[in-house]
Amino acid sequence: MLHKAIIAGLTMDPESNTPIIILKSEKTDQAVPIWIGLLEATSIAAALKKVNFDRPMTHDLFKNLSEQMDIIVSKVEICDLRNNTYYAQIHFLSMDATFSIDARPSDAIAIALRFDAPIFLDDRVIEKSQIPMGDKTDIADESEDGKKWADYLENLDPEDFGKV
Repeated sequence: MLHKAIIAGLTMDPESNTPIIILKSEKTDQAVPIWIGLLEATSIAAALKKVNFDRPMTHDLFKNLSEQMDIIVSKVEICDLRNNTYYAQIHFLSMDATFSIDARPSDAIAIALRFDAPIFLDDRVIEKSQIPMGDKTDIADESEDGKKWADYLENLDPEDFGKV
């Protein structure tokens, strides 16, 4: 069964200095932490904050190409967790067909945000991750690195990326 998810937060793992995106099921108190790369975290943060750059970033370029081909993203599924690796599927609709492709969850989420497509968590992902959140929907990393990451995301500016 699939559970519609929201992005509950972006934080930094204080031990590995790796960004983490927290997805939370809309109907349950289950949260799923997914460790992602810094570039993907920046892309997700830019989409969440509706930051527009002078030149398209990779996920924006993908969206532009898809739109030119009359293809939309209908949904994204975080579909499995095996050996500490998350798996995702991006589902597409075109005039001629529906299809899906395998993707890293971070890329799938960044693309879903650009298409305003829903994000879903599969039961097996929720079962394997098992982090109850109660009523709390915002995760904060109070470490020094976490505060630096939060400041970085808060002050994200298109000029920081330069012009190509």
